[in-house]
Amino acid sequence: MIENRPFLAFLTHLVLILGVVIVVFPVYIAFIASTHGSGDFMRGLVPLLPGPHMIENYRFMLTEGISSAGAPPLSIMLLNSLVMAISIAVGKIVISILSAYAIVFFKFPFRLLAFWIIFITLMLPVEVRIIPTFKVVSDLGMLNSYPGLIIPLIASATATFLFRQFFLTVPDELMEAARVDGAGPIKFFRDILLPLSRTNIAALFVILFIYGWVQYLWPLLVTTDSRYYTIVMGIKRLAATADAEPQWNFVMAAVMLAMLPPVLVVILMQRLFVKGLVETEK
Repeated sequence: MIENRPFLAFLTHLVLILGVVIVVFPVYIAFIASTHGSGDFMRGLVPLLPGPHMIENYRFMLTEGISSAGAPPLSIMLLNSLVMAISIAVGKIVISILSAYAIVFFKFPFRLLAFWIIFITLMLPVEVRIIPTFKVVSDLGMLNSYPGLIIPLIASATATFLFRQFFLTVPDELMEAARVDGAGPIKFFRDILLPLSRTNIAALFVILFIYGWVQYLWPLLVTTDSRYYTIVMGIKRLAATADAEPQWNFVMAAVMLAMLPPVLVVILMQRLFVKGLVETEK
């Protein structure tokens, strides 16, 4: 029997509501600021109601941008970030699932050593190996290019570890039955393992897409051509410009547009994302 405790239920909902307010209120302020004109911030007061310049501000940022910030229109930076985030997410998943498949289902010498070498790279993030990585990318002529933005970030020890742990839960009888039916390694991987891994792939895609979308340090190092600026780099440049002249309405418009792709990915893949994180029965 479940006890009915009204005070506890009230306290629980109160904490949840306060948490939502704390998270949502800054986003609301950013949206409100993006709908006002530049002069509305000269008074030192932050408006709390939408202004009349929303469409004008967003269209200006998407098509023209602030030239004094040294950044291209927001549409170019959004496209660059989208290409980078999708490529990193897809590349990490493809490489990780194939490497985990080889480590678990193929018997070759030193396969556990290979796995632990991959796993140890978790202690070597981009920030630790950034100088030699930059030197390699520069020597290969990949500065100011999509390959230079994507390839150094495309491997993932975390995803390899997660896929390996999942593959270890697949019963050996399933592999034996597939072998009896005449399925080779590729057919077994394509027709059995991939469908079983669907929720795991979806959960990892959401996480890795956001990881690629918010990258700042690496794109800052390898791009000097504004045609390859990402949205996070653009926001940093816009914020630096807004310190000199009050254009926070344009900065907030850029922030709101930068939020849309990750939010849409999370919303559209929420069911698979949650299922992939909590599912225990394969």
